[in-house]
Amino acid sequence: MDTTLFRSIELIEPGDLVVYHGSITELHGLWLAVPCGCSICDRIDRFGIADVRFSLVDPWGEVPGPFHVRRASITRSVACA
Repeated sequence: MDTTLFRSIELIEPGDLVVYHGSITELHGLWLAVPCGCSICDRIDRFGIADVRFSLVDPWGEVPGPFHVRRASITRSVACA
């Protein structure tokens, strides 16, 4: 079986709708994922470390979202498929 298709489905692109299921339980739910632009994540990216972190944006603009979110804490929404 070719796993390339499955891996491409798991990729998260900037602006994708994702479900957050990380450690901040009160923020679980739907968010828009964008690359975390803080200075820490920027430095990690400049060093070439492949640990991509995300900032999550409320699609309705009502609640500030979490940042420094690990890839393992989000799942791409089926709405993006």
